[in-house]
Amino acid sequence: MKQIKNLALASVLCAGSYVAGMAQQVAPAIPADPVIEQNIQNWLKKMTLEEKIGQMCEITVDVVTDFPGSKVGFKLSEAMLDTVIGKYKVGSILNVPLSVAQKKEVWAAAIKQIQDKSMKEIGIPCIYGVDQIHGTTYTLDGTLFPQGINMGAAFNRELTRRGAEISAYETKAGCIPWTYAPVVDLGRDPRWPRMWENYGEDCYVNAEMGVAAIQGFQGTDPNHIGPNHVAACVKHYMGYGVPVSGKDRTPSAIPRTDLREKHFAPFLAAIKAGALSLMVNSAVDNGMPFHANKELLTDWLKRDLNWDGMIVTDWADINNLCVRDHIAATKKEAIKIAINAGIDMSMVPYEVSFCDYLKELVEEGEVPMSRIDDAVARVLRLKYRLGLFEKPDWDIKAYDKFGSAEFAADALQAAEESEVLLKNEGNILPLAKGKKILLAGPNANSMRCLNGGWSYSWQGHRADDCAQAYNTIYEALCNKYGKENIIYEPGVTYAPYKNDNWWEENVPEIEKSVAAAAQADVIIACVGENSYCETPGNMNDLTMSTNQRNLVKALAATGKPVVLVLNQGRPRIINDIEPLAKAVVNVMLPGNYGGDALANLLAGDANFSAKMPFTYPKYINSLATYDYKPCENIGQMGGNYNYDAVMDVQWPFGFGLSYTTYNYSNLKVDKSQFTADDELVFTVDVTNTGKVAGKESVLLFSKDMVASSTPDNIRLRNFEKIELQPGETQTVTLKLKGSDLAFVGYDGKWRLEQGDFKVKCGDQWIDLQCTATKIWDTPNR
Repeated sequence: MKQIKNLALASVLCAGSYVAGMAQQVAPAIPADPVIEQNIQNWLKKMTLEEKIGQMCEITVDVVTDFPGSKVGFKLSEAMLDTVIGKYKVGSILNVPLSVAQKKEVWAAAIKQIQDKSMKEIGIPCIYGVDQIHGTTYTLDGTLFPQGINMGAAFNRELTRRGAEISAYETKAGCIPWTYAPVVDLGRDPRWPRMWENYGEDCYVNAEMGVAAIQGFQGTDPNHIGPNHVAACVKHYMGYGVPVSGKDRTPSAIPRTDLREKHFAPFLAAIKAGALSLMVNSAVDNGMPFHANKELLTDWLKRDLNWDGMIVTDWADINNLCVRDHIAATKKEAIKIAINAGIDMSMVPYEVSFCDYLKELVEEGEVPMSRIDDAVARVLRLKYRLGLFEKPDWDIKAYDKFGSAEFAADALQAAEESEVLLKNEGNILPLAKGKKILLAGPNANSMRCLNGGWSYSWQGHRADDCAQAYNTIYEALCNKYGKENIIYEPGVTYAPYKNDNWWEENVPEIEKSVAAAAQADVIIACVGENSYCETPGNMNDLTMSTNQRNLVKALAATGKPVVLVLNQGRPRIINDIEPLAKAVVNVMLPGNYGGDALANLLAGDANFSAKMPFTYPKYINSLATYDYKPCENIGQMGGNYNYDAVMDVQWPFGFGLSYTTYNYSNLKVDKSQFTADDELVFTVDVTNTGKVAGKESVLLFSKDMVASSTPDNIRLRNFEKIELQPGETQTVTLKLKGSDLAFVGYDGKWRLEQGDFKVKCGDQWIDLQCTATKIWDTPNR
């Protein structure tokens, strides 16, 4: 016991004075392993300054690639490995070779070569990281799941956990130990080009799905990541999804109340769930770049949560403090600011000058040695927790389930549960077999569109080449209805890929689709977006393209019923064509099995169960979230002017139809009066009143009637997904802590105030009363 106490003390001392204080009063987010901590201390005592700084540096694989040799396939450069690992002692490499997904055998061979070099030169294993954000996105023949926005729409924690578990297994099958996922940014602005990477607009959904993903990636013991699991890297910390302009990596202006209460919430939950690493938001909030914000990096994360994990930058973001954000005059000064703020590892990614500059800063006393030792301890701790010192690489033959039918079935289920039925006039769906179907639109025959970005290549443009084994919507409908019953005439097509031109379309041939409609009983128009990722996905107009809207208008004018399929990473304005469709299905970005899932759903072989994870806007200047403030929806005021503030949306958060119907009744709570320390247990009866089986996401909302700071209109507090046979009733239990109903006040403190609340589930409402005010004196509840 004495030894354990001493090691724990050594761990705290290693962390340095800047994470002391409150951290000692808060239980560790991840309990320290005394053996690991002793090993870290042993390394810190014998490492040179150069070796320590090298561990804090992350280089892209392009730097160590033999590009002349790559003409016959991927090949590492031994000379560059000598420089990067041998001379500069670099501790991490990232990214995908040759900018395209590789076979698992290629991954394994390359990482073994890197690890052999690292163990020989430093005695410390390298850690390789890749963006496997929706399945094994950079490993050929692996299993791709729907993108995060779809997993949010499924409202199924177990599906998210299982998807991450499969991704971890298949990532490990290529000897890769670290994935830059999950993404828990809040997608609260549909203009933002990364909206589809996270789980939607709500902080609770992102927190719950983020925790489920971490459990799937890492397993149950964060100190000992097993052979089938990887380290998670939760990103992007934080507030990334609400840039004022709507464009990627542009500034935000987030109130401190929202930053603490909403944007921090998924990261807080992830850290408490044992997330081993975290990546920082590239942008600037209220004038301060996140990579320079010591309060948010050191205080909120490391001190307040007593978290000993590792913080890594995003791509070249320390340099950006100088060249883009101008809070540093030189790159060297930028390094000083970021490292002192709490950055542990710099994703440089192309140059090793970071090492030279940081060494100078330490020697000059500008960066304290305690900060270096703390950062290096966090890097080493991650590597020990992954078991890389014992097994820097491994035999991938053991991963015999890679790309298996079992994994495919899970991905198909995820796709089926994530595609949202938004409209079904006259029960036109499901479509009976034997009908002639005209399939139109630019998204009808594309794997690229189904997958989106981060799919085989950064922009997703290689998906049609790499995912030929899977079915586009056209191929899936041919399999389901018979090729003889599918007339494919797109009318509008996307231009070939060139310089990130995802928005470009070829000259439309709408007349061909219109002519083909004469042969059809029903029209399925697949419209939306081509794939894009990050800043190249910026745009100036949220309205769906003119060509695609004209296509739908022309097809509707034929008099044949139109089923509108929306395949897009963010909501595009369609108020002029939505009324023309008899049915609307929002498939978003459902992955390699999205076409099969859609065919099953359209045919009625599967039932729709997804709900909208974000608010779908109706007008280009009427962007909103479901948790808006009351003054945003007060209608027209009397008097001398027309206030005209209304929530006029196309489809609200939480909306989704099914082939069956559900009745909610008997909403009850075990106590109608509560305090912050109470647990509230709600029950509600849900009955399948239709004729087919279905899955229903039961959503529990709360409404604070009066508060000292204007309360949100309504807030999601819990959810559970259930399956019901026709006529079956289930009693669903949903629990809340009284403190869950607290909010961050104008003074920045968490507070639960005495007064009335309403709770909603389905169409049922119940009244609650908080009997005592509580104001927290800690940063987190």
